[in-house]
Amino acid sequence: MIDYQLLDALAAIVSEKGFEKAAKKLFITQSAVSRRIHQLESMIGEPVLIRKQPPKPTAIGKRLLNHLQQVRQLEVALSIRSLADENLQDSPLTVKLAANADSLATWLPEALMLPKAEKVCDFRFEIIAEDQSIALKRMKAGEVMVCICSNEEPINGGLVSALGAFRYKVIASPNFVKRHNITSVEQLTELPCLVYDEHDKLQHQLLNELNKSVPKYTHICPSSEGFKQAMIAGLGYGLLPTLQLGDAIEQGELIDLVPGYFIDVPLYWHYWQTESPQLKSLRNFAIKVASNKLETLA
Repeated sequence: MIDYQLLDALAAIVSEKGFEKAAKKLFITQSAVSRRIHQLESMIGEPVLIRKQPPKPTAIGKRLLNHLQQVRQLEVALSIRSLADENLQDSPLTVKLAANADSLATWLPEALMLPKAEKVCDFRFEIIAEDQSIALKRMKAGEVMVCICSNEEPINGGLVSALGAFRYKVIASPNFVKRHNITSVEQLTELPCLVYDEHDKLQHQLLNELNKSVPKYTHICPSSEGFKQAMIAGLGYGLLPTLQLGDAIEQGELIDLVPGYFIDVPLYWHYWQTESPQLKSLRNFAIKVASNKLETLA
């Protein structure tokens, strides 16, 4: 039988990125956290953490964290709160969720605000912003209860619901077009390109489809709103969600560089098979909002 205080210690170390912060979260000493990890490793018979900064779960550590997430779902479904949560029965339910920044900047906030008629409890959200292509790693590591990403394959112990597709268009400012005298999309390869982070390959996909090339150089801008403002300022071109464009094209702030061209990125809601009724109501409402905001999946 696993002592779930030991698993809570493991989860705290991974989520807080260290033993000291984990101790503060659990209201125990750092040495007590270390003892719990040693106890867990003695019980399992192998390391559960890679001791580096920040600490990372080993393969067995990830399996244990996945197990803990599912146990927590069962506790919620049975109206049981874990001792580590120290929550009162009527306090908000904490939901850890991984999602891409473009969703956070557009449709997702509305999807997290259940109307009173559909609300079964109050929620407290802990949201991790992660590129849609890699966000599922957070769920595989047992760090989150819900993940919104572009991967449609469920992880072990998980299920998937389709949300829709994010439509991206090739955008730049009039000043950018004028300064670089853009007359052909072939020129884009040589011009400064905006990317969200090193995992953002949409612009690479664009150029590969247009002329089998890659961007010569990029500006990294890890902010959805900052991404749009950087375009308006003329820092570079890039792909922007149509949901985020608003009336920027009509107002003359931005230009569609390749009219008729777009890239649709599918989005899926990943959740555990042990989903509680509370999280089921949240998922159903999110799907309803997404169906009105996102493109229909092909």
